[in-house]
Amino acid sequence: MKEIMDANSIKRSLIRMTHEIIEKNKGIENIILVGIKTRGATLAQRLAEQLEQFEGVRVPTVEFDIRYWRDDIDTSGFSIPQLEIDTKDKIIILVDDVLFKGRTVRAAMDGIMHFGRPRQIQLAVLVDRGHRELPIRADVVGKNVPTSISEIVKVYLNENDQKEGVYILDADEVHNV
Repeated sequence: MKEIMDANSIKRSLIRMTHEIIEKNKGIENIILVGIKTRGATLAQRLAEQLEQFEGVRVPTVEFDIRYWRDDIDTSGFSIPQLEIDTKDKIIILVDDVLFKGRTVRAAMDGIMHFGRPRQIQLAVLVDRGHRELPIRADVVGKNVPTSISEIVKVYLNENDQKEGVYILDADEVHNV
């Protein structure tokens, strides 16, 4: 297991990502942060706090469970989750911890489009590790981490895991964590 980000580097990356979001959108008007459950939602809350600190306004933030729209799991037992916010003509910033093949993001976009048509969807991720299977790219990235396809990137956040850091694990290390 190799640590690639500690708590301080995660914090610095989120501050930089916050500034990029503000600059890219020329402020924060009409922005909604949609955190992909679970750690994406935690990161979205942290970004919202940073945006409020820098801009003086709290950006609406929601957690979104995208499992219903996944194409790689049986969704017959799931009911359509609700997105408790109006997305019409808003700039949706999807937030997730790790961007890998792109399938989670595709599912999230399908889910958002189910509830209405936002003006724009952007993607902010803490770690982009490559290996895309779909033509999806992040607009805001905390850290690009080249990995092999067999490696696993694991994000730990205090709110979810009682520890903080980003690690690269070999496939055989996963069961020991």
